[in-house]
Formats: sequence, C-alpha cells, structure tokens
Amino acid sequence: MSTPRAEPALIRHLGLADYEATFAAMRAFTDARTPDSRDELWIVEHPPVFTLGLGADRGHLLAGADSIPIVQTDRGGEVTFHGPGQVVIYLLMDLRRNKPGGKLYARQFVHKIEQAMINVLAAYNLAGERIDGAPGIYVADGAHQGAKIAALGLKVRGNGCTYHGLSLNVAMDLAPFSWINPCGYSGLETVDMRSLGARATLAEVQQALAQELTQVLDVAADQPAGNHHE
Repeated sequence: MSTPRAEPALIRHLGLADYEATFAAMRAFTDARTPDSRDELWIVEHPPVFTLGLGADRGHLLAGADSIPIVQTDRGGEVTFHGPGQVVIYLLMDLRRNKPGGKLYARQFVHKIEQAMINVLAAYNLAGERIDGAPGIYVADGAHQGAKIAALGLKVRGNGCTYHGLSLNVAMDLAPFSWINPCGYSGLETVDMRSLGARATLAEVQQALAQELTQVLDVAADQPAGNHHE
C-alpha cells in the first residue's frame, strides 16, 4: 500500500538555536512521526560548533578545533562547521510519500537539494557546481574556483524518513574552517557569499533557499511557524 500524500510541508524558523538541542529535537520528531505526519523544513542558525558524521575521522580536527564544541552526530559525511551567518536547513521528510513524480530515492533527494543551492546562488550571480564524490556545492569560476560554499549531510532511516540537511555560507567568520579538513579534504578552501561579492542578508537567503527547496522537492509549503518545535 502506498503512503498517502499528506498536508503541505511546514517551514519552521527556529532562530539562533543550540546544535545539540536541535539535533535531539530532530530525532524525537522522526521517532514520533507517522505516515500522516507533515514534512517539515527547519531553518536555523547555530552558535559555533563542529559536527562529526558517522564515519568521521577525528584526525581531520586540527590545531584550534578544541576551542569550540565538537558534537558527534548520526548523519553521513565527515567534519563540518556551523556558525552565525550560515543558513542551515534541516529536512524532516518522508521520501516514500506520494508526490507528483513518485517517491524519492536518497540519491535523487541529494541531487535535488544540491540543485536548490545552485539555483539560489545563481539568483545572486554566483556560479556553483557539484564535484563527483564530494557532496556539497563548490565555486565554479573566478579567483575562488573550487572552494566549498555549501555542505550537505543527511540521515535516511530505513522507513524513508530523513533528518539533518544542508548549510550554505552567507556572511560568517570563516576562520574555524581552517581548524579542520572540511568534509575530510586537507587544504580545501571554504568561502561564503560575501567573499564572492554577494550583498545578501542571512534572512533573505534563508527565505530564498527554503522556497527553492519546496519547489525542487515538490512539496508545497505553509509559511511560517513559530520559533521551535517541541
């Protein structure tokens, strides 16, 4: 029996929120959801934190990394940094739910998320691209070609329900990225939209990326909901 198509996805604005509390809330939400639960997109900004994926090598934490919190997670991927001035959107979705194009598979889901980030960058006249075998979005041209501007890390449970999500660097302190090998790549440059000349506010990019995600993922969205899901 196919999973029923549920109500439109709900977009929640969590504001500046502690990473560990948000991580716990994502897991609790996913534990409790049913086939009828609405999909949700959580827009959040985190205080400085390094997060480790399930297979992360702590050898990618370099000198200085111990000056801010380090949190082990259950997402895919290696080590990354979250901090103020970065758009983080968590995708709490049921990939088996009926949509106009049918259910999504994990690889398609990742591709669509990456496309949404490329589309938003293009709206600010910035060229982003994928690199095979290296999830996330990278600068496609100019002086910072090859630098990473967006990261992606997901958890997909056996029942098709997802959490964790993506981050896009808007206007942030980039120094902590030099205290790690971002996503496991030694010497990988990390940039933000401001470094590339885009004069965008965090709120603008949060809104633009959330809207783009709802379009590429074929989930209508209700706007907005309060500060935190409990």
